[in-house]
Amino acid sequence: MRKVTAGLFHSVDGVVSEPNLWQFDSFDQEMGQGMTAFMERSDTVLLGRVSYHEWAGYWPNAAQDDDFAGFINPVEKFVASRTLTGPLEWQNSHLMDGSLEDFVAGLKERDGGEIAVCGSISLVRQLLFAGLLDSLTLMTHPVVAGRGRRLFESDDPITRLSLQDQYRTSKGNVISTYGLLAE
Repeated sequence: MRKVTAGLFHSVDGVVSEPNLWQFDSFDQEMGQGMTAFMERSDTVLLGRVSYHEWAGYWPNAAQDDDFAGFINPVEKFVASRTLTGPLEWQNSHLMDGSLEDFVAGLKERDGGEIAVCGSISLVRQLLFAGLLDSLTLMTHPVVAGRGRRLFESDDPITRLSLQDQYRTSKGNVISTYGLLAE
């Protein structure tokens, strides 16, 4: 069965949105190596509507020698949206059919590499609480972002996690990977 993974840049105060505003000075070689390994394991990407619009407006025109552009443009992408209609213009992008949970459960049954949730804070939350997210990597930068969207909300259910891996990079980032605690 394929794994569904997610990785988010994360500030010490829990902000996960707009990391371009606060993580640029602490992105280091070890983080880059982790991102490369993530891309090599993934052959399918899940995006929400907002991330799709933001990324589809940027990445197709990004320099092709950029490592992430070389990954995200050709990879198969599935977009969760209640308002978009197809076909989608960005290369290899398709709308999900049916509910998010049913679609992802079916996708996990297909052959292939890892299924990566990129950006898409709402999708990460939904898949985690539905029990469909196999691992969540938080790349915590040594910065207080102050404002921005956080991954978890005050009314989220208590959800036990298991630490699968953790390491510190040379610029003080702490990379922690969690999975749902098996009951």
